[in-house]
Amino acid sequence: MRLYRRLLPLLAGFGPVLLAGCQSTLDQQYRASLPPEQGTARIKGLMEGSSVRRNRLGMPLIESSNVHDALFTLGYVHASDRISQMAGLRLTAEGRLSELAGPATLELDQLMRSLGLRQRAATLYRQASPRLRQQFEVYAAGVNAWLYRNAKNLPIDLASAGYRPEYWKGEDSALLFCLLEFALGVNLQEEIASLRLASQVGSERLGWLLPIYPDEPIPHNEAAKLAGLKLDSQKLDGQLPALGSLENSTRQLADLHMLGVAASNNWAFSGQRTRSGKTLLANDTHLPLAMPSLWNFVHLRTPQYQVAGVSVAGIPAVVAGFNGKLAWSMTMVMGDSQDLFLEQTRERNGQLEYLANGQWQPARQREETFFIKGQAPVRMKVWETRHGPLLNAALGTRKHMLQPLETHSQYGLALQRPDIAGDRTLDAFIELSLAQSVDQAHDAVRRIQAIDLNLLYADAEHMAWQVTGRYPNRRSGRGLIPSPGWNDDYAWDGYADDALYPFDQDPASGWLGTANQRSAPAGYGVQLSASWFYPERSERIAELAQSRSKQDAASMIAMQYDQQTPFARKLQQMLWDKRLSSALQQAIDQLPATDASRARQALARLKGFDGRLDSHSADAAVYSAFLQTSMQQIFADELGGSGSPAWQALVEAGNLSYSAQADHLLGREDSPFWDDTRTPQQEDKAIILARSLAASMHLLEERLGSDSSQWQWGKLHSYHWRTDGQKLAHWMGAGQQLGLKALDGYLGRGPFPAGGDHSTLNASSWHWGQDFDSWLIPAMRMVVDFGADEPLMAHNSSGQSGNPASRHYADGIDAWMNRQYQSFPFQARNLDTAYGSQRLSLQPQP
Repeated sequence: MRLYRRLLPLLAGFGPVLLAGCQSTLDQQYRASLPPEQGTARIKGLMEGSSVRRNRLGMPLIESSNVHDALFTLGYVHASDRISQMAGLRLTAEGRLSELAGPATLELDQLMRSLGLRQRAATLYRQASPRLRQQFEVYAAGVNAWLYRNAKNLPIDLASAGYRPEYWKGEDSALLFCLLEFALGVNLQEEIASLRLASQVGSERLGWLLPIYPDEPIPHNEAAKLAGLKLDSQKLDGQLPALGSLENSTRQLADLHMLGVAASNNWAFSGQRTRSGKTLLANDTHLPLAMPSLWNFVHLRTPQYQVAGVSVAGIPAVVAGFNGKLAWSMTMVMGDSQDLFLEQTRERNGQLEYLANGQWQPARQREETFFIKGQAPVRMKVWETRHGPLLNAALGTRKHMLQPLETHSQYGLALQRPDIAGDRTLDAFIELSLAQSVDQAHDAVRRIQAIDLNLLYADAEHMAWQVTGRYPNRRSGRGLIPSPGWNDDYAWDGYADDALYPFDQDPASGWLGTANQRSAPAGYGVQLSASWFYPERSERIAELAQSRSKQDAASMIAMQYDQQTPFARKLQQMLWDKRLSSALQQAIDQLPATDASRARQALARLKGFDGRLDSHSADAAVYSAFLQTSMQQIFADELGGSGSPAWQALVEAGNLSYSAQADHLLGREDSPFWDDTRTPQQEDKAIILARSLAASMHLLEERLGSDSSQWQWGKLHSYHWRTDGQKLAHWMGAGQQLGLKALDGYLGRGPFPAGGDHSTLNASSWHWGQDFDSWLIPAMRMVVDFGADEPLMAHNSSGQSGNPASRHYADGIDAWMNRQYQSFPFQARNLDTAYGSQRLSLQPQP
């Protein structure tokens, strides 16, 4: 932040006129932090040497005569492109981010330290094969070679904070994997949200707000777990100490790319359905808008091994990509492989105890020390019950001004997660990237247990889909909301048999696809989850798969950019329903004249809407405004409206899985939430929808003006790329916020008009109930056409580099927005076309 403070007087005095000059000055100041693109560098640790060429977007081709040097160079290149991201992810996983960012992230650190990801990573790493550990150590040596050479030339965010990253260890790569595993495999935010909602509306009405598909019964039995518990909305933080802190920390984690995001599409077509007669595979992985993207493209080429695709800087693996024979892709299963348990606790002689089957048991404890930039260290005890760590771990510890107030309560929140004894997931991912066919890949895929994924993989002739992960067998309940932990009614009885996990290969239909939908029918023998995402993206895949007799790479790209929402058609069917349509017309007629006119206009536009959420569409703006205002009209009276904790809980739950908002719009006429508790009369669905229609037009008039011919969805809905520091700014002090705001144009990009929403294949999710800003997008796109001369084409959603001084910091955005895919050639004759002849040669230092 010293740099920010030096810049503030300049920016305050001259404003935007000098900002462009400031950007140029910063580029010059930090030019030395950029990797050279040509020349020779002599480095200790290499055996024979390697070379790095880059395509026009800076994505590297690493060539070497042996795998050792390829992995070493991958570590070197990852560090040169993304050292700030690598350091930030490691600090986040360790619960040490406050050492870099200051007190703003202390609550996040407390959560992550309570989870014990470093201990989990140590176990996973220890169980990995000696070969894998050696590969990770070679990779770490490459990272450290770059750190050693560039200790005085770090990117702006690290240099201005005065932070020098520690040297990398092989185990650090396992740690980053454990961070991703935690982030992608939980419904933690939903469970926390359910407590807020239950405290506001009571357990008897909570079931109406839980994310269950419309063909399943409302989970009143699940909500009944909280019956009789004192969850007064005014006293909830006292009854569940540090709940507010826990909510803040999970939101911070969600802001930093992760925590239960509903991520990704993938699909494949067999040769019988393609023009070439060979398999096609497509994948686009969804993550929050970020600068840079979490993903990082790499291409490794050795005589023994060749692979290209997306990696995470800090992990020496291609997690989705192509190796010349096999392509593999992934989406989230939406697996619920963890549970929160409410614990009855008491403090006795300085020891925390919890109730288990009528007996008070001592909680295990460990003490953690947090070093905070600019402040004195903070010590905290972390307590663990038989279910796992208490996430409100501040209970009974020494307090700091930034920690929750001292409270004593009978409840704690313990998180239980699957154990990883004997797990070899890290090896399995490496083995997957080495497989030369679908049949060879099966064994590797089935050994992936530590992360919940829909893995779709293919060779030129075959394709297969396999669910991975580890899922608990619950004695009772579905894990949707926290369970009482003081008896064994909701305990786990081991894990589901992985032989029962959903799997398919070469189906008669000629295609496979997943999009975070319910991937197994209700009542399936393995309870993968109850928190599935909205089904519309998977339905759209099916529509487009069946709309063409033959597919090709062009149709794959068209699907990835498709902005047609099936939800609009469902809404129209509801509005055209004879019984509801008549009641709705009567309700509109009873509105004041101006509102009635607005409602009729909105209804006509909704009924005529073609379902295309194009950024230029006026009807798409009306449709989206109706979704927003209907949520306000249905739930604001009971939940307190925007700004209240219960409202925020509903918004967050709706971001993660199928929501009460969608459920009520398409049905649930008997829901108690249709009545507006602020009025003396009894409202029904028709009345609330009529008010919503009128309110949607009023919202658009306020935001876009009275001339509806000028309305566009993209004027409400936009892409805005921000760095992690910018995302955390609202948690920081005033000086830090001002400094980051001054550099917004240097660090961030946008806003740009956006189309789509959460239900379109070209996903661009916005916070239904909060604002229209796009927050979740396809963070990368990949197409593998086995009938093409060079099968793999792909692009990223930001730039290859995380350094704003680099010309490859943001140049990927245009390619991402304009369908410009990069080829990753595997044949020697095509390499120069993609990567040119300019190269950086890395040679062993004598």
